[in-house]
Amino acid sequence: MNEEIRAREVRLVGPDGEQIGIKPFREALQMAIDMDMDLVNVAPMAKPPVCRIMDYGKFRYEQQKKEKEARKNQKIVDVKEVWFRANIEEHDYQVKYRNVVKFLGEGNKVKASVRFRGREITHAEIGQRILDRLRSEVADLCVVERVPKLEGRSMVMILAPKNKDKD
Repeated sequence: MNEEIRAREVRLVGPDGEQIGIKPFREALQMAIDMDMDLVNVAPMAKPPVCRIMDYGKFRYEQQKKEKEARKNQKIVDVKEVWFRANIEEHDYQVKYRNVVKFLGEGNKVKASVRFRGREITHAEIGQRILDRLRSEVADLCVVERVPKLEGRSMVMILAPKNKDKD
């Protein structure tokens, strides 16, 4: 901006967005100074570069306000983890199932894991059945982001909530 611009002539845009035309750099800078504003290079790669007369401080302030507003409106998605055991009882399964439904309802992703202890790992199909049952019971609330997969001593599946906007 201003003195940092290194071009002989620039395409000048006025403070209201009107095209002024191609002007020598010194003349464009003098016009900006006369209006008590700044000369800002908005398209440096163009031939000739496009410069705009604007109040740069006010422009930066409004940009920061827009960014702050955008950050305030964004939704942070957490990944909640629910652990199952290979020999889980029905009531314990129901409690964890309700937690999965609650987390998905809040808009969070769920990492459902079956943890194997000792020699339970030899019967990985039991964990597969538990995660398949969970997947079928919450199918209307979510999409499977990652299918059940054995990782060390755990079988992991990731569920993401369905977008309410698209339904």
